[in-house]
Amino acid sequence: MHFSIGIAALKETVWEVLLDDATYRQWTAVFAEGSYAEGDWSEGSMVRFLTPDRNGMLAVVEVHRPEDFISLKHIGYVLDGVDDTESEEVKAWAPAFENYTLTSTEDRTELAVDIDVLPEYQAFFEEVWPKALETLKRLAERA
Repeated sequence: MHFSIGIAALKETVWEVLLDDATYRQWTAVFAEGSYAEGDWSEGSMVRFLTPDRNGMLAVVEVHRPEDFISLKHIGYVLDGVDDTESEEVKAWAPAFENYTLTSTEDRTELAVDIDVLPEYQAFFEEVWPKALETLKRLAERA
């Protein structure tokens, strides 16, 4: 799936809002209230995307080009705080990629999000991704 939004802010600002813990929690709340990322965003590192009950997704940062591009390779689920990368359920879809691309124009930044999604989640993401991006835009334009 592909989503994009134009933001009246510099790439540096959009990048910071995208990955900073406080603002990340705000723009991702639409996916799951109280969600957060655990880990750092450096290339090769593991990041756990969690809800307050410690369920979520496990990913590896495949590519990290600050202020330009970040690629996350989802490799498993996290269930009650335990990583699952080996179950048949995970093997049916992993790996799945989530890519963020930032492009500058004269007075704005275009943020594009490309994600691999199982068919049963498409309707959910069609509804929530635009809301998440609107929140991210609002945060970046206020910064």
